[in-house]
Amino acid sequence: MKTSEAKQSRERVLDGLAAAPGIAIGTAHRHEHGQLHVPEYRIPVGRLEEELERFSHAARQAARQVDDLLNKAKRLPSAAAEEMGYLLEAYLQMLKGSRLVRGVAARIKSERINAESAVMREISEIVEGLAAVDDAYLAARAADIREVGSRLIRALNKTTWKPFEQLPKNAAILADELSPADAALLHPRLVAGLATEAGGMESHTAIMARSLGIPSVLGVQGLLEGVKGTETVIIDGGLGRVIIDPSPETLAKYRSLKARYIKSRRQLAGLASLPAITQDGETISLLANLELPSEVESVLSAGAEGVGLLRSEFLFMNRTSLPGEDEQYQALAQFVRALKGRPVTIRTLDAGSEKLPGLDSVGLNPALGLRAIRLSLKHPELMEAQLAACLRAGAHGPIRILLPMVMNSGEVIAVREMMTRIAKRLKRRRIPIADPLPPLGVMIEIPGAAVTADALAAQSDFFAIGTNDLTMYTLAIDRSDEAVANLYNPLHPAVLRLIQFSTEAALRARIPVSVCGEMAGEARLTGLLLGLGIRELSMAPIHLGSVKQRIRAMSLSAAIRRTRNIMDQVDSASISGLIDGFNAEIGV
Repeated sequence: MKTSEAKQSRERVLDGLAAAPGIAIGTAHRHEHGQLHVPEYRIPVGRLEEELERFSHAARQAARQVDDLLNKAKRLPSAAAEEMGYLLEAYLQMLKGSRLVRGVAARIKSERINAESAVMREISEIVEGLAAVDDAYLAARAADIREVGSRLIRALNKTTWKPFEQLPKNAAILADELSPADAALLHPRLVAGLATEAGGMESHTAIMARSLGIPSVLGVQGLLEGVKGTETVIIDGGLGRVIIDPSPETLAKYRSLKARYIKSRRQLAGLASLPAITQDGETISLLANLELPSEVESVLSAGAEGVGLLRSEFLFMNRTSLPGEDEQYQALAQFVRALKGRPVTIRTLDAGSEKLPGLDSVGLNPALGLRAIRLSLKHPELMEAQLAACLRAGAHGPIRILLPMVMNSGEVIAVREMMTRIAKRLKRRRIPIADPLPPLGVMIEIPGAAVTADALAAQSDFFAIGTNDLTMYTLAIDRSDEAVANLYNPLHPAVLRLIQFSTEAALRARIPVSVCGEMAGEARLTGLLLGLGIRELSMAPIHLGSVKQRIRAMSLSAAIRRTRNIMDQVDSASISGLIDGFNAEIGV
């Protein structure tokens, strides 16, 4: 993270992770997560039962507090309310007979220590285990464990934690960290923006901030240094920047940028009901990527024609047992019904670095190991339960099934045969399923799959090109590795040629082909993708408006001509220049 001092000004510019878009200008409200005093002492044998009861009482009290929060969360905007509902229900489960609670009780008895100390030791052991796996999702779950532990200790100490009670209007929250439960207490009408020293893009706090529409920057090193709580603060959630004590020139600049941002968002929102059609009459299908049930409302309000990628991993994470067919069916059917007839593309489990209960542990290099379709085919019961749930959910509306990390046509054939057998079994039991059977598609995200796209197209009903992994595997770049992240470049000629080859193979086989990676949501690249032959784009809902605006301003024939020129280039700089030139010509 970078810090710079403006001349003749106290202005501090700090960079972090752009967690939730928008620009906030407000007054600093310094918030430090409750510091907990944790005593440690031995418990005589004769008082162990008394100490166990004290801990049980504290766990029940903490659970009642979470119940109160659940009731408060119902008054939040619907997307945020749903997200908080899932999170707080998970907190309740952790407070009622989970490994955490059982482990604390066992420590009190075996180590003869007080409950507060036992809670801290048990949390440390669980968090260390999660930290051993380098994964953003599991890191976010560690924060959830610590939050539940903090609630237990406060209940044991008989202390209360009531943040934001005296919050002024237009406050810019600056925090060392912010738990999702604390974030649920933020009111969008009072809070201008949020910045924290800790936190990542996959955290519940980041998800909550996006749901509430609060511009946010996380992971800002040195954020609280010297902050008194009265300074003017600018939070640029799109750029990932926090400016403390801005100069008059910076403040004037950002006031103008904020006005333009608000005007732009209103204009883009007005496009939701309009078709994505080019100047020369070509209609493009714009779909949304989904990860959580809380995002359905944003898909509908943004005007998406359906879901081009529903990641099913949320069903399997943060639990001690695998979900069964019925549980998966209920969750997927909820998505399908909520989309009200719009198609939903369900990607089967793409577990990588996450260890799933009862299954093989992750390898030395999870990105290249037993994951995605490989894991599902090694454990047929895993794939069978998911396919059955998908087929049953398909009785409530149109779905497609998408297979991740496919390497060869044999994998597609094996899944299709499995799906046919499952369909026959469900029909014999008179269970309603999709009729006809849903299309079965392939994610093109391995270079080997792109090079053999003709063979895959012969066995597939559609392609979805995952540009994130395709770029990573093609260039051998891990974006999470700061030493090489700057080399990650989806405009590398090799990446573009693999996209072109895959698209042309799909078009020759007359099957649909979409792009569902980050490239799809980058309006700057829309003309390039359309010029390559893509007519279906799937992206985060927040990007739908800007991409649609770009489509409506361009001529497809002009995009095709420019793309032919681009594909003749041999370096990324020339490619980037031609893309920017095309965008300048259409004036958006």
